[in-house]
Amino acid sequence: MAFRVLDSSAFYAGIPFSSNEPSYITPLVYNEIDHIKKDHDAIQILIETKRLTINEPEDQFVNAANNAAKKSGDFSNLSDEDMSTIALSLQLKAELVTDDFAVSNVAKNLNIKVIPVMTTGIKHVITWKYYCPGCKVNFSNVTECPRCGNKLKKKAIKK
Repeated sequence: MAFRVLDSSAFYAGIPFSSNEPSYITPLVYNEIDHIKKDHDAIQILIETKRLTINEPEDQFVNAANNAAKKSGDFSNLSDEDMSTIALSLQLKAELVTDDFAVSNVAKNLNIKVIPVMTTGIKHVITWKYYCPGCKVNFSNVTECPRCGNKLKKKAIKK
């Protein structure tokens, strides 16, 4: 049986409520989704019936996810919840269920199988290059050009 790690979009789509497959989330994702179907205690029932496990990813996998996100240029578009989800998928060698394009891009860069929820998913793995439209200089980790002050733009480079 394959492991699946879910991000919050999977819960909004109802995926864990209509499946008997065991799934995993991180504590950060749990904090995001614990209000869903709270009147019915649905999340708690999933946990009690072992269909949902909350697991904190180990630091080495969080670091690997962070490095991959920085390398692909997606880091600034990802939340801590997103990073923890990618890290847990990497740690468990699990499929990742998400509709987030930045999460999918980083996951695919790490050879994690991504299952889209309500979209077709990403078609190409992309590395983002950030550049100043005024100076035409490439940058990696700033949002405005230190030379002229222009806001940086980004362009995709397909792999």
